[in-house]
Amino acid sequence: MRLSPDEMIFWQHGFLKLNGTIVFTWGLMFVLAVGSKLVTRKLSTNLKRSRWQNLLEILVTGIEKQIQDVGLRQPEKYIGFLGTLFLLIALASLCTVIPGYEPPTGSLSTTAALALCVLAAVPFFGIEEEGLGGYFKSYLEPTVIMLPFNVISELSRTLALAVRLFGNMMSGTMILAILLTITPFIFPIAMSALGLLTGMVQAYIFSILAAVYIAAATRGRKSSREPTQQI
Repeated sequence: MRLSPDEMIFWQHGFLKLNGTIVFTWGLMFVLAVGSKLVTRKLSTNLKRSRWQNLLEILVTGIEKQIQDVGLRQPEKYIGFLGTLFLLIALASLCTVIPGYEPPTGSLSTTAALALCVLAAVPFFGIEEEGLGGYFKSYLEPTVIMLPFNVISELSRTLALAVRLFGNMMSGTMILAILLTITPFIFPIAMSALGLLTGMVQAYIFSILAAVYIAAATRGRKSSREPTQQI
């Protein structure tokens, strides 16, 4: 029983390895890139729209609404990053129905890479919104003594993101593999369906946490779409 797609080796030359994590991750990226190109190639602004465009608009609108609810103004600015995170993790879970496929999110290297993306995105959006001085000033609040603690907080929550996603995804795979060896096939099929739901939940949680961290870096200002009160 493989605990991680890292153990699935497709090609190796010396210390260079092409394992399942790399192959499946790039496969998912290819599917997302080609799929987005196909879905958006014939967009219409008329009342008559294709089913794919309707599905795309529902998905984009839903993601924007979730981003706005977290407290980020102008959700269209963040949907490229947060939406891609959600779709990648969700697709990684949905593809588990394909024989021979193992989700790359079951590898600590993949989840660590996703968490590092969040770690880089937080100061990027924070500096863009607050300015360089305004963002780094937040590390000194309420006093300069808090600087090392704020830095540790940034690093620890990144580690927590990676370990949380890795543990939840790998545990589901391990439970399913164990059940396949000791029980009939009907029960593991039900567990596979539950695993799909769990994967979608993990994609949602990871993306929401990333949005919360970015909102904290940008002070969580109210959306500019909200009307200002008249005095």
